[in-house]
Amino acid sequence: MDTTYFMIIDDDADDRFFFKEGLTKILGSIACIEAEGCEEGIEILRTAVQLPHYIFLDINMPRLDGRDCLKQLKKDASLKHIPVIMYSTYFSKETIKEFRTLGASSYLNKPTDISKLSAQILEVVKDL
Repeated sequence: MDTTYFMIIDDDADDRFFFKEGLTKILGSIACIEAEGCEEGIEILRTAVQLPHYIFLDINMPRLDGRDCLKQLKKDASLKHIPVIMYSTYFSKETIKEFRTLGASSYLNKPTDISKLSAQILEVVKDL
């Protein structure tokens, strides 16, 4: 069975931990690449032997936020094909529209109930 690679770019170590925990509950062969921020994430991606199938990208990060990171990912010819799912605690209709315009494939609210995260991840990637 082929491995599905996920990447989480989030400056919050707890959020990265819970995301990876959520992935462990998904059946199948899964691997997770993580980055503390956009700069680190892009560096990892540019030198990766195996690119992720999906990138989950936090919005609110210091130095380079999710908007600017998304713009950089979508400008890079070797990375722009990877679906990017914006990952944050809140989305307005305006921000959803903005992120779609910038090239995001979807969005996912960070759950308040971590036990539901696996199902939410599967739901958001099933049609991408």
